[in-house]
Amino acid sequence: MILTGRPDTRLSPEAHARVMAAAEQLGYRPNVAARSLRTDRTQTIAFISDVVATTRFAIGLIRGALEAAAARNHVMLVLETNGEPARETKAINAVLDRGVDGIIFAATRTREIFVPNARLTLPVIMLNATNPHFLTSVLPDEEQGGRDAVRVLAEAGFGDSIGLLGQSDAAEVGLFRSMVVARRIFGIRDEMKRRGLSFVAEESCLKWSPEEGYRLGRKMLRRSPPRALLCMNDRLAFGAYQAIADLGLKVPQDVSIMSFDNDEVASYLRPGLSTIGLPHDAMGARAVELLLDGGSVGEHLEPMPVVRRASVAG
Repeated sequence: MILTGRPDTRLSPEAHARVMAAAEQLGYRPNVAARSLRTDRTQTIAFISDVVATTRFAIGLIRGALEAAAARNHVMLVLETNGEPARETKAINAVLDRGVDGIIFAATRTREIFVPNARLTLPVIMLNATNPHFLTSVLPDEEQGGRDAVRVLAEAGFGDSIGLLGQSDAAEVGLFRSMVVARRIFGIRDEMKRRGLSFVAEESCLKWSPEEGYRLGRKMLRRSPPRALLCMNDRLAFGAYQAIADLGLKVPQDVSIMSFDNDEVASYLRPGLSTIGLPHDAMGARAVELLLDGGSVGEHLEPMPVVRRASVAG
């Protein structure tokens, strides 16, 4: 009774102390597997992802989940599948064989993911992902993040001269964009409309990379230079920085920049890049809490923090 931590043993504090001292002296450890036969709980959860563990883009999802699991005295098994269906099936079978109490399925970039075994009966949480069979998910609040990015630039006095880098409604008619992109775009455009603003220039690209940021940023600035750029992600912003420098301009004196994601490199740019961060650590922790506490079905949105650095003047 003492070793299981029961508070109602009715034994004296001295008895508790003697038992714990004896356990330490003998190196005794309770058999968790045996205990689970009685409690039907192993205090173990599984974290199955595509490439979260081996890329830097979303490692905070694991970090936040690990910290939350440890705080609740749970062990977390981390498995990576590279998004391959065969490996996903093996991963699911492996954690089921080990009697985990629940599974978190995570994706590096927010999207709908395929889960091979859609008939799982244990608790399942989708992290940075959705699935039609498992309806409890933890996602970044992309719509509000889009609104906040516009707000930062508008309140800094750039409402009449903002260029949008990475997306254009006119150029993307009929083009499918992912859920995360669609929500981010909706937040941006709806907030611009609410404030009675419009972009002075827009440039679209499918791949939000530094190369495209440089190419499109240079094109936009040479044609009709806006006083501020709203980049759809930090990688585009990295390229835009270089384009601005090559044209003999400076950030933020000549062109202010606002972006999304808070990539780890953003703080090392000079000046530092103002951006709307992805709340990966908070999302990972929230997923564990929902898994262990039986959270409500539906989307659970985590606020995206406004990270203010020196790339926006004013």
